[in-house]
Amino acid sequence: MTIFSVSDLHVSFGVSQVVRGVSFGVEPGKTLAIVGESGSGKSASLLGATGLLGAAAHVTGKVLHRGIDILGLPERQMRARRGAEIGFVFQDPLSNLHPLKTIGQQIGEAITAHRTVGRRELRERVLGLLDDVGINNPRARIDDYPRQFSGGMRQRAMIASAIALNPGVLIADEPTTALDVTVQASILELLKRIQERHGTALIFVSHDLAVVSDIADDVLVMRAGEAVEQAPVATMYGAPRHAYTKQLLGAARLGVTTRPSTRPPKLGKPLLLASGLGRSFSGRRRDGALADPVLRNVSFGINENEILGLVGESGSGKSTIGRLIAGLDQPDEGSLSLGGRIYSRPGRRGLAIDRRLRTDIQVVFQDPYASLNPRRRIRSTLAEPFIINSGLDAATTDRRVEALMQDVELSPDLLDRFPAQLSGGQRQRVAIARAIALDPALIVADEPVSALDITTQARIVRLLRGLCQRKGLSLLFISHDLGLVAELCDRVIVLEKGVIAEEGSTHSVFSAPGHAYTRRLLDAIPGRTRHLPAPQPEYRMAVHG
Repeated sequence: MTIFSVSDLHVSFGVSQVVRGVSFGVEPGKTLAIVGESGSGKSASLLGATGLLGAAAHVTGKVLHRGIDILGLPERQMRARRGAEIGFVFQDPLSNLHPLKTIGQQIGEAITAHRTVGRRELRERVLGLLDDVGINNPRARIDDYPRQFSGGMRQRAMIASAIALNPGVLIADEPTTALDVTVQASILELLKRIQERHGTALIFVSHDLAVVSDIADDVLVMRAGEAVEQAPVATMYGAPRHAYTKQLLGAARLGVTTRPSTRPPKLGKPLLLASGLGRSFSGRRRDGALADPVLRNVSFGINENEILGLVGESGSGKSTIGRLIAGLDQPDEGSLSLGGRIYSRPGRRGLAIDRRLRTDIQVVFQDPYASLNPRRRIRSTLAEPFIINSGLDAATTDRRVEALMQDVELSPDLLDRFPAQLSGGQRQRVAIARAIALDPALIVADEPVSALDITTQARIVRLLRGLCQRKGLSLLFISHDLGLVAELCDRVIVLEKGVIAEEGSTHSVFSAPGHAYTRRLLDAIPGRTRHLPAPQPEYRMAVHG
């Protein structure tokens, strides 16, 4: 029997209609996955159905929860259902957890908002929830703040709040986006365990069809605010009917498919050399011991015209290496050289970065919305590198800026927009355009597509590969997504707790891993048991060796 159902749902903001006639339902103990690209209306459908879009949204249709139409309920009655009977797990736990309240306080509030509970009983209940969601030593962590938790632990705390009152329906909106593969696998396993224990109906929103294939019973595909296909998961993955569903499945990375590269081997000269890098950060752990070093004796090189992948779990030191290479931080041990010239080593005078070196190494960050100035138009953002470093006149600068837009496959019509007026994929293309403006030798791309939907990821990866080939760029591609690294990179370094566990050609490392840690990462990739239809040519993935 369906516990939560939506019929003919429409959501609009003024004249803009974002959801049109969507219908779906979910039974106790079952999982419905809603998939689609960014902007397809996935989140808007659920937020609208549960009254979380605010007064600016106009929502019509029928939403039944335990047989009662909740769409027209007074706000007080709706709030009584949310949390107690309908739980939510949102995408970004750091922005949804209060930074000045302890984890225990926030989970406790999810209970006291609906129940009257004594202080001692409440604390024991919160401790039990932390234990249920897999937080080690909950008595030592209950009074920690969100900043003291890793990304995976913060997501577990969010889940603890959502299940605090054993709701019959749990809505998880992109709960594993930007988490590494092992943490992602543990979160999926946790959701399954909760569902089996309590018979919870789970609505799982995601753009990642590999993740969906591991958890869903039924799948609803949305595009441009409409439902284009709905079917049991085996039918959807085995015999999709709609062309858009086939396109999504063609872009999905279910496991890592390896084959030797047909491209000629890279013969470029050594470009960057990292020698014996070590980095620690001051502070002590809760047990009083000194904090462990982030990097220990890390050495590797990047050749000209080479794409090197850097993978590992959260906290393995990937981003620290990227910051060191970009000159945004200094090592405690070791050195970095570019083109044979040492530019970074320990000490107060260890950084030797002049203007030329600064333009030779550029960075593309994970979140383009945070790395682009929200008050500057795209034209101004892309013109700045030329104004500061080249002294070009206005007309020449405008021509160079328009050429950059063509390089990253964007229309010049977007130049007079602000970042907020672009999609996530468009913003990341602008960030890439800014990085290549002054013809760098090396680009450090730190998780550049982790927050993008699967088809946009495929387009950005294709763009990066094409730019490297046309412009002779070298690229350090930092990612927790082994499928992306398999598709893009020539060589790969596997980093475990600040130490290189394995290094070699992407094909050899992923097809025959020699280290147990690499095998564990590969085994955690979602969707490895699904058999997909033949991928569309635009999205075909291969591992380059």
